[in-house]
Amino acid sequence: MAKEKELAPELDEEQIVPEETAEQTEPQADAQPESNGEAAELQKKYDELNDRFLRMAAEYDNFRKRSRAEREGVHAEAVAYAVKALLTTVDNLSRALAQPTEDTAYKQGIELTYQQMMESFQSLGVTEIAAEPGTTFDPNLHNAVMHIDDETMDENVIAEVFQKGFQLGDKVIRHAMVKVAN
Repeated sequence: MAKEKELAPELDEEQIVPEETAEQTEPQADAQPESNGEAAELQKKYDELNDRFLRMAAEYDNFRKRSRAEREGVHAEAVAYAVKALLTTVDNLSRALAQPTEDTAYKQGIELTYQQMMESFQSLGVTEIAAEPGTTFDPNLHNAVMHIDDETMDENVIAEVFQKGFQLGDKVIRHAMVKVAN
């Protein structure tokens, strides 16, 4: 201690502290719980941020799925709208094919145009609703505009087709207009 007084004459004996004392080891022990508290606090912040990140990632994924579904829905609506506008042309081509003509080149031109239109519809996913005479009437696909009583036919059967119906997937673009028996 004498050396310490010589080196630091302005310090009193009470101010001189030996390098290692029991008091210094205790604050280190106290520091351990603080670091545990800090670790717990950091873990809590990490968990909160991780939770926010996971929620944001889930929201983004849901947004992507909703956007994709909306785009597909809009595409299907646009196709249905365009096909609906072309159905009068298909009906007129069908009527032209049903008319007798002696001009084979004219009839062949109408047939090719009609086939081309049907191929275009198929490439868009548009299909014709099955509505041949003798098939069962389905109110979800067919529109009954006439009713007849015919003992030769079964009940609730299509007797005649007036206008073809079309659908895009499960969505009906136009119901088939039919005459129903019994």
